[in-house]
Amino acid sequence: MDRTLNNFVGGKSVPSRDGRTMPVLDPSTGEILAHAPISAEADVDTAVRAAAEAFEEWRYTTPGERSRALLRLADAVESRADQIAAMECANTGKPLQLTLDEEIAPSADQIRFFAGAARLLEGRAAGEYLADHTSYVRREPVGVCAQVTPWNYPLMMAVWKVAPALAAGNTVVLKPAETTPASSLLLAEIAAEFLPPGVLNVVCGDRDTGRAMVAHPGPAMASVTGSVRAGMEVARAAADSLKRVHLELGGKAPVIVFDDVDPAEVAPAIAGAAYFNAGQDCTAATRVLAGPGIADELANALAEAARVTVTGPPRRPGAPAAAGSGAGSGADADFGPLNSAGQLERVSGFVERRPEHARLLAGGTTDDRPGYFYPATVIAGLRQEDELVQQEVFGPVVTVQTFSSEDEAVTWANGVEYGLASSVWTTDHSRAMRVTRRLDFGCVWVNTHIPIVAEMPHGGFKKSGYGKDLSVYGLEDYTRIKHVMHNFAFQGGRR
Repeated sequence: MDRTLNNFVGGKSVPSRDGRTMPVLDPSTGEILAHAPISAEADVDTAVRAAAEAFEEWRYTTPGERSRALLRLADAVESRADQIAAMECANTGKPLQLTLDEEIAPSADQIRFFAGAARLLEGRAAGEYLADHTSYVRREPVGVCAQVTPWNYPLMMAVWKVAPALAAGNTVVLKPAETTPASSLLLAEIAAEFLPPGVLNVVCGDRDTGRAMVAHPGPAMASVTGSVRAGMEVARAAADSLKRVHLELGGKAPVIVFDDVDPAEVAPAIAGAAYFNAGQDCTAATRVLAGPGIADELANALAEAARVTVTGPPRRPGAPAAAGSGAGSGADADFGPLNSAGQLERVSGFVERRPEHARLLAGGTTDDRPGYFYPATVIAGLRQEDELVQQEVFGPVVTVQTFSSEDEAVTWANGVEYGLASSVWTTDHSRAMRVTRRLDFGCVWVNTHIPIVAEMPHGGFKKSGYGKDLSVYGLEDYTRIKHVMHNFAFQGGRR
């Protein structure tokens, strides 16, 4: 049902100044779900001012006070999981049960992690590094944080940004992706029950809104999860005011499978990590590098896994189970639609432009139904210089290359501009240790791909950006370090 969304600023829902809106679509049908504001510079300024005013009190709250607020927020997210998931699925087309299990539940857990981590921030122990002077280090919040989140995991990416920033004592102005604003607004509405007004603000809008946030002199930090292009643009804009920049950008994860692995055993796991969320994941296992002894067998096993993978809309009340689905309880599809008509065109364009030497083993044609669905696809016979190997497709498309040696596998794996995630599949422990050391990626999995936990950092190298999400490293990224030195021999006071 079409409805009008508002920004959330200063603890309340507010319309944009000039009333401009854009349609928000249900990607499983292409129908209008809602209308969201297109916030202008004046709207951004109002939100930044609200955040700056709130910061003057929030920055001095104790870690225990911030922890309690976040724990209450986590409890609320958990208790309202069905409502949040229903909104998220309507806005993204994701399978309902998978979203509950793999996104809403982890989001609550991640908020709880940062609630605890807030109470553990510390500097080095005090010491005398100069005679008669004692030094210590303070970790302080940086200030107002301008944050931009992507459309592939709207709620969870908001949590990854908001939770550490608030735990460290910052305040936030968040802009969700223009196609998926609904769950971020709901998160802010829920959080307002536990946070002072202005601590968490959400402004909707397009790229110009994001540019206005980064260019605004108020925020001390800009944090963005998105494309390489978006990250570069934010870094350039932030340079004018020397803002801190925290970037988590695209990926092209290599999946190196050696000959000592059984293709039939690993293919379902790799396919699951490739097609999760329709491959719209910067860590998706979509670039398979296979040893010469198993390459053909693995490619065929991946193709078979693709053929039994089911796409479909979120489960509706009373809807029958998806035949053959391996997802969740069996009632949902394995993955839903792509985000938009533009994303569908992008993904299908990559496949249609495949080189003559490539072999299409499964999928590769758009579905003849409403919505932006694309089938699980496998393409073999690719070469290192091919576009499908070098560029992030961000869709359910697996490519397969055949390497001839361990050195070639590592060279090809590292031979892209991205450096976010990767995996190595082998029964040889020594080989696993050698290869993981040589891979130029911020995360390397061994004999698995895609598990993420709150306690460990997530972030990349090269054009995948810098800065860490999750873990205590993610929390520290939202702090600044101050050295304080006391001259305890000072005798200059009045007598």
